[in-house]
Amino acid sequence: MSALTPDAVEFLVALDRAFAGARADLLDARRRRRRRLARGEETLDFLPETAAIRADTTWRVPEPPPGLTDRRVEITGPPTPSMAVNALNSGARVWMADFEDATAPTWENILDGHTVLREIGQGRRDFTGANGKRYRIGDQPATIVARPRGWHLVEKHIVVDGRPIPAALVDAGLHLFHGGRLLYLPKLEGHREARLWNDVFRHAQSLLGLPVGTIRATVLIETIAAAFEMDEILYELREHAAGLNAGRWDYIFSIIKTIGHERRFVLPDRAAVTMTAPFMRAYTDLLVRTAHRRGAYAIGGMSAFVPSRDPAANARAFDQVRADKQREAADGFDGSWVAHPALVPACVTAFTRPDQRDRLREDVSVTAADLLNLGDATVTEAGLRNNITVALAYLDAWIGGTGAVAIGGLMEDAATAEIARAQVWQWLHHGTTLTDDRPVSHDLVGKLLAGAGTEASRRIFTRTALGPELPAFFTPQAYADHLVSEVRVRV
Repeated sequence: MSALTPDAVEFLVALDRAFAGARADLLDARRRRRRRLARGEETLDFLPETAAIRADTTWRVPEPPPGLTDRRVEITGPPTPSMAVNALNSGARVWMADFEDATAPTWENILDGHTVLREIGQGRRDFTGANGKRYRIGDQPATIVARPRGWHLVEKHIVVDGRPIPAALVDAGLHLFHGGRLLYLPKLEGHREARLWNDVFRHAQSLLGLPVGTIRATVLIETIAAAFEMDEILYELREHAAGLNAGRWDYIFSIIKTIGHERRFVLPDRAAVTMTAPFMRAYTDLLVRTAHRRGAYAIGGMSAFVPSRDPAANARAFDQVRADKQREAADGFDGSWVAHPALVPACVTAFTRPDQRDRLREDVSVTAADLLNLGDATVTEAGLRNNITVALAYLDAWIGGTGAVAIGGLMEDAATAEIARAQVWQWLHHGTTLTDDRPVSHDLVGKLLAGAGTEASRRIFTRTALGPELPAFFTPQAYADHLVSEVRVRV
């Protein structure tokens, strides 16, 4: 039975009418701030007006709810039947059912995903995949945490009062209405956006007859703006907060999107931006310190490696994954993310304790300069080619309804595709010099684009990577152009 029941629609409409206006105001505030940063009228820094919240050592978030007391390994992926069963049976403690970066938001994908989660919540254990294969959930499945789409997206297949409903309210609302209580919150750019989520949770709990604090959320710190407001974000959500996650790929993308117009913030090849870079170390160290100081979990970043049939390549990649997870465990993270079940053992072995919240990391002291210390940028033709290849291949998959796809041994999703197209824009914008002394130019990029991808993917890439301004996301316009069918619900 579909997740979009009449009662569920009524619930979504109630959320929309209560919060759509506030959401629009916050998006407008995002745009105004980005313009101020671009004009040099504002710089990124810790907020003086919230210094008292950061300095106050007395407040903490609640203890974790059942199902989130051990988060040593979390697996992510789209909420398809096969992914759901494989993730729940993988040995991971948590499955992050991703309606955002790993799902191309066709109406069928969104509705089918919520129906899968609803049926699992109602006790269903057997599924048949699109390939006809039977899947069964085992006796000790992972805890399901749903990630709704971000505040910037709408769901054009549901129209309320003449306008499309915010996609975030659709995904969070359907999950909560059908019994889900745990969420991952994506792409927040500050504590006021966290406050809106807290208001949504309070209202949803009231409508559903649930006690305050029943809903619990982990926040992805995946924008540079949010990195300066981690304490404040937890404070706004505190009765509903469960932790912070280092969303590394969107974080890198957000740096380009937010401050990439400045030449000093040019990033090197995508593959060269590792977690040991000074600005990434500062960001993750501050996240662990902030989360643990408030009693919250700190969850590490994604390992996107996908095993292949090449044993030697797999051995090298598994060594890198193990080193990455061991570094995160040594830094104090309580767990980390993987994109494939085969990586779960490497993650479990690295994190030997159910949590490390007693490690307060009082040795950490991070300044604004540390968060913005991007270092030197080495850009190669191979890096430029790879970005174009990945962006076009991903866009073609996304247009075709697939939101997570293996490309070159890595699981690519919307976040990694955003880095790829944003880096091309940044290098073009600054005429960045390659290691062979050629500047990145429209002529060079045009030659690399010729014959690559499809006409549709090249058109999206040209519009979102080669113009004078960098669009905040490729998804809103591409969604409207390629994935929207007729309105299904009109209220």
